[in-house]
Amino acid sequence: MNILVANLGSTSFKFRLFRFDGPGVACLAKGGYERVADHGRAIDDCLAELKAAGHVRSAADLHGVGFKTVLGRNLTGCVPADERVIAALEGFKEIAPAHNPPYAAGIRRFQEKLPGVPLVALFETAFYQWVPEAATRYAVPETWHQAGVRRHGFHGASHKFIAERSAELLGRPDIAERVRGLYQAGPVPVAGPPFRVISCHLGGSSSITGIRDGVAIGTSMGLSPQSGLPQNNRVGDLDSAAVPFVLKTFGLPLAEIERQMTKEGGLLGLSGVGNDVRDIRAAATAGNPRARLALDVLVHSARHWLGAFHWELGGCEAIVFTAGIGENDAELRAAILRDLGGLGVELDPSRNAALRGAEGEISAPASRVKVLVVPANEELVVARETLRCIAARN
Repeated sequence: MNILVANLGSTSFKFRLFRFDGPGVACLAKGGYERVADHGRAIDDCLAELKAAGHVRSAADLHGVGFKTVLGRNLTGCVPADERVIAALEGFKEIAPAHNPPYAAGIRRFQEKLPGVPLVALFETAFYQWVPEAATRYAVPETWHQAGVRRHGFHGASHKFIAERSAELLGRPDIAERVRGLYQAGPVPVAGPPFRVISCHLGGSSSITGIRDGVAIGTSMGLSPQSGLPQNNRVGDLDSAAVPFVLKTFGLPLAEIERQMTKEGGLLGLSGVGNDVRDIRAAATAGNPRARLALDVLVHSARHWLGAFHWELGGCEAIVFTAGIGENDAELRAAILRDLGGLGVELDPSRNAALRGAEGEISAPASRVKVLVVPANEELVVARETLRCIAARN
């Protein structure tokens, strides 16, 4: 069966085509377009490209399309991408303006171009359906909460992949199987000792999630993807009083304040040299104090959330780094894990320095807590869940 995964950004469209043959899976094609002004045109070009390559000659060659949708009002999970999903996306377009409108438009386009082909939405919030209520609530008026002001959580596909893959790598097939069935059966009972993982997705946007027995118990991101750790050019966590203070102090309209928080904040705002950690590290190495501060703030925030989930979980069996920064920046990993021997975390400096962009263990042999690097594979998660959703419906 052929499953197409569509990843839509505010000005981008990326795709991967997977073929499932029994237990095996292969990526047949991948590509994308930047500076997209018309997502409908980009989708047309994608389908034409797949047809020219002989992968999808007609709709009969495509068995499903999966979307890594971000946030829906009163809707989450892995569900058919129908009018209910479009309405949910539009209901929260103010919270996720860079993603929700493109996804709504993209789903409509695929409905037009591929009538009869199942479309599936895997919300980034799906992995957080079973987080305890106390970890999702803000102390806001009840009317605000009823309107959707709560911790939703993001990067769900990435953290779900880490939950499954870490269990496989550390000899817990029962937990891996539990993770695979989450969106169809919910958390089924498991026997054996607890399996606790802290997943660190560090990239252009970053989040840290605590996972117990394959199920999330909390995450650093909250109402929107603008929260939690400092992002590439988004502020991250910020005291709510900052907005009215800036409004009064500088006389800026609310829209401009929001633009600055989401376009000029984060690592860009801290460093003054850019939003790419590679450029920031180069500047810091050359002696730029603002660049060094940006790295220090990112490390401080990561350690804050790592400690929070270590405490909430009562310890952990593994810490996992993933995404562009987590997979490739050995210096940042070492800084985040410094002086944690008392918590059972011992990094192997040589292993850590040697491992970039590949899967492996970087903890010392005597470390009670295993430290792993696992490359992100969100598209594969979306493809697998799309296939499972379609199979469950049939």
